[in-house]
Order: sequence, then structure tokens, then C-alpha cells
Amino acid sequence: MKTAVQPVIRPDFARPGVGEVKVSTWRLGSPERQRAAVDAIARTWQSRDWPDLGLLSYTVLAGTDGDTLLHYSQWTSHEAYEEYFRSLRDDRNSEIDAAVPGIDRVALHGYRHYRSEGTPVRTPGSVVVVEADFDPAVPDAARTFTDLVFEALATDPSPAAGGLSGNFHLSVDGTRMLNYAEWESEQAHVDALAAPGDGIGSATPEWREVMEFPALRSSGFRRYVPALALAPLAG
Repeated sequence: MKTAVQPVIRPDFARPGVGEVKVSTWRLGSPERQRAAVDAIARTWQSRDWPDLGLLSYTVLAGTDGDTLLHYSQWTSHEAYEEYFRSLRDDRNSEIDAAVPGIDRVALHGYRHYRSEGTPVRTPGSVVVVEADFDPAVPDAARTFTDLVFEALATDPSPAAGGLSGNFHLSVDGTRMLNYAEWESEQAHVDALAAPGDGIGSATPEWREVMEFPALRSSGFRRYVPALALAPLAG
């Protein structure tokens, strides 16, 4: 089955059969190399059959920093990804590396989708990927933190303008959280952060509990725009 570039470039977070989500980050160093890497990924994957090993979707986001790419792929299971890694990954990466030498592959994490809120759109103007790391000695810290965020969102009297949806994922080992947050535009997120208060959210007890969560070790975000979505060619 051939590989196709999809016109819809957002993952279906409610897609049935997803056992694990893999999220990885590449650093390219310049906007030119970033664009070249997206083109190389598209060429490499479209020149090969879709890996019929449990890969359901593959989405690439380009960082507005002109440096990073984020890869979001949905798999039927961890074992399916391991088989792809063992048998097919090096062949694809070698061709991409030949086109764009010196890619810094920074990190790869496994997640499972946990909860979503908001109104999804076909193609958001901006995607803000928020990642948080928690004390592994505290059981279910990432899940507890995420539930607190949902309580804060539900009780916020003045939600940030321009926020479309939040799609929260928990790492397989329970120590990390990733929110694939969709926004109308990058500026909407910039404006939300510039509003009075600490971060995004009103000055409520619920948001204060989120901000002061004791098991949170670190957190940060990067802004992206959708760049590429790949899927098996229908028919």
C-alpha cells in the first residue's frame, strides 16, 4: 500500500485502536534546513510502501523557531513500533540524512492519549506543545496534574481567547505529560501569555493549585505549525 500526503493535517486523537503515541523532536539549525527536512521526509516516505506494521498515522509539525520538527505518530502497540524500528526505520532515516546531513534527533517518548477538551478544527493556525516532567516517586503525578488542569479550565471565568483544544497525553511510564494544544494563531497564544497572571489561566484557586503542584519538576512549551501528514493511500 502506497503512502499519501493527507490534506487533513491534524491527528485524530479519538481514533480507535491507538495503543501508543510516539513523539520525537529533531533540531535542524535553520529555517532552510527545517524546510528541506520536511521535503525529504515527504519524498522518502512517498517513495516507499506504507509500513503495514501497526502504524496508523504520522504527522510532522514545524517549530516557529525555525529550528525544530516534532513528529507525532500513532501506533497500534509498542511492539508494532519496535518492529518498525528494527526492520524499516534505518532505511528511511538514512535517505533523509543523505538529503539533510547533521540532523540532531533530540528525544523520543512514548505516550497514550488521556483526555481532550475544546473544539478541534481541520487545521489549527498554531499548535503549542506543552511538556511536563514529574517526580517518579509520586504515583500517578502526571494523571493527577492533568485532572487538576481540567478542573481549572472548567472553572475559569475568563478562558484565554483563541484557544481551540487541548489534547493531553501521559507517558507510558507515568512520569511525563504532553498537551498538543491547538490555537487559532501563534499571536493568540502570545497574547494569552502576556495577559495578567501566571501563565495561561485566570487567578483562581484551581489554577493556583496547578501552578504550585509539588510533584512537577519541570515544564515548557514550543510553538509549531502543521507541516506534513502521512497515511496509507486509500484504495
